[in-house]
Formats: sequence, C-alpha cells, structure tokens
Amino acid sequence: MKQVLTIAGSDSGGGAGIQADLKAMSANGTFAMSVITSITAQNTKGVTAIHDLPDTIIEAQIDAIFDDFEVAAVKTGMLSTATTTALVGRKMKQYGVTKLVVDPVMVSKSGHELLQPNAIDWLKQDLIPLAYLLTPNIPEAERLTGLTIRSLPEAREAAKALHKLGCQHVLIKGGHLLERPATDLLYDGRFFRMYKGEFIDTTTTHGTGCTYASAIAAQLALGKPIADAIETAKTYTTSAIRHGLSIGHGHGPTNHFFFLQ
Repeated sequence: MKQVLTIAGSDSGGGAGIQADLKAMSANGTFAMSVITSITAQNTKGVTAIHDLPDTIIEAQIDAIFDDFEVAAVKTGMLSTATTTALVGRKMKQYGVTKLVVDPVMVSKSGHELLQPNAIDWLKQDLIPLAYLLTPNIPEAERLTGLTIRSLPEAREAAKALHKLGCQHVLIKGGHLLERPATDLLYDGRFFRMYKGEFIDTTTTHGTGCTYASAIAAQLALGKPIADAIETAKTYTTSAIRHGLSIGHGHGPTNHFFFLQ
C-alpha cells in the first residue's frame, strides 16, 4: 500500500487539518501518516487557541517517518511559524521528496490566522519552490501575489505569478470566484486546464481545502498523472461536500467516508 505523509496542524473538532488529511488519504486508498506542527482548540464555530509544537519535535517526527516508511507523497498544511516553514523545506530537500503538495494554509474558515505574517516570505522562499503542486484558494493566492482575483482571467495572471516562485504546478481553487464559482485552474508554466465543478450551497464545508489537497496527494502517490489525480480528487471532494455532516453549530465537516453509507 502506498504511504502518504501529511505535515499540518491538529483540529480538535476533527473536520480539518491533520484529522481531515488522514481521513481523505485513507478514503483514497493509501496509508496515511502524520507530522503534527500545531495543536489547535477548534470546532465547527472557530479556533479558540493555538499551541505551536517545538521545531525539535516536528523534526523528530519527520525523521521517524522517513527512517521507516517509503513515503510516496507529502502534503503540507498549517505550518504556523517561519522557523517551522523553513524546517519543513529543509527536511523535504534532505529526503528528496518529489511529490510534494503544498497547501498554503493561512486563515481558518472562521477568520483565525493559521500562518504568522512573518512566515509568508519563508513559505515563498523555502517551501513553494519545492512543490510539485501548490494549491491555494483565492484569498491565499491574493495574499501570495498581491493581486485581486475575482474572475478566471485574473486567476490566470495569479497562477503565472505563483508559478514564478518555483513550483512545478499551481492549482488555484475556485470556491471563492465570483465568475464560475467552483471552477479550479491548473497551470504548469505553459498550459492552463480548467476543472469545472458544481457549486453546492451548503454550510458543511469545514476542511474542504485540506481534504482536496490530501486526496490529490494520495492520487499522486498511487501513480496518477497530475491532471487525472486532480480530477479524481475533485470528484471525491465534491461528493464529500454534497454528503456533508450537519453536526456542530457552525460550518459542519465534509463526509470523508460518504461511500460507506
């Protein structure tokens, strides 16, 4: 069985972060492993506290994984600090990770900062250039580029700017697009590919970005070309949203194992 690693923060509510990553990777047919960077006190209503783990324990977790497992792909999520971001970049270089999916998690759905502002430059310098795929949503792409994105042409310009940071592929997720919402845009430095999706009017969207990026990482680990990996992951994530769970009193989680019902 292919083994996939997520490096991200823990969501005590179980809908996003490490918990969503592990569920999505497992649901997509891989063995999921984790390195926890931060512990959040979180539920469907929001984030109430964050405790960043020491870089020494983060590094020890990464070393433990690569010492024993054959890691086919890695997905990064919440990294929180500049030093952790730099550390993860250094370890990815050390272990020669080629299938690296970087989800540049910056702000929670409730508006809580998950990446310290001084870490953004480190993300751009130390991690994004190593990415096989970068998966920002619209607000994240805007913060990384300084551009305003409301339409597909503006998304194309942002994708070009992000690709210049050194990643191999950019997938701008279109859930926040005013024009053709739920249309994602993939750019490889030469060509664009659109992934049209169904915009589902629901509040059960907690952890959607984590789920999507993790599903892509799993599909890449299984050997699918990137275009097919994204297609499969998008179909899976859309179904997880459609069958979302109406639990909690805020933004409910997606249903990662909808196919078991």
